Amino acid sequence: MSDTTAPAGTTALPLTDRSGCACGCTDEGVPALDAREIPHAIRHATIFGALSGLRPGQQMDLVAPHDPLPLLAQITDREGEAITWDYRVRGPEAWTLRFTRSA
Repeated sequence: MSDTTAPAGTTALPLTDRSGCACGCTDEGVPALDAREIPHAIRHATIFGALSGLRPGQQMDLVAPHDPLPLLAQITDREGEAITWDYRVRGPEAWTLRFTRSA
C-alpha cells in the first residue's frame, strides 16, 4: 500500500515497503570501508559503528594501512565470537580483512 499523504508544503514519497532504510539502494556485494581515509582520531570508533550495523550473516571488508592487531583485540573484547574475520590481503601497503557477523 502506498502512502501519499503529506503535510502542506512538503512532498509525499510513495512508500511500498517500510522495512530497511527505504532509500532505494541495494545491499548487493560486500561493502568495503577504507580506514586509510578516516582520520586517526575517529578511526576505531568509525569501524566499530560500521560493524555494529551488520546484521547476522552480513559481511564487510576493511582496508587498513597496517596489520590491525590492536583493533582486532578490541573487536574481540567488544563482540566476543559474534564477529569473525579472515585476511584477504596482507600488506605491505594495505591489509584487507573480511568481517562476518554471526549473531
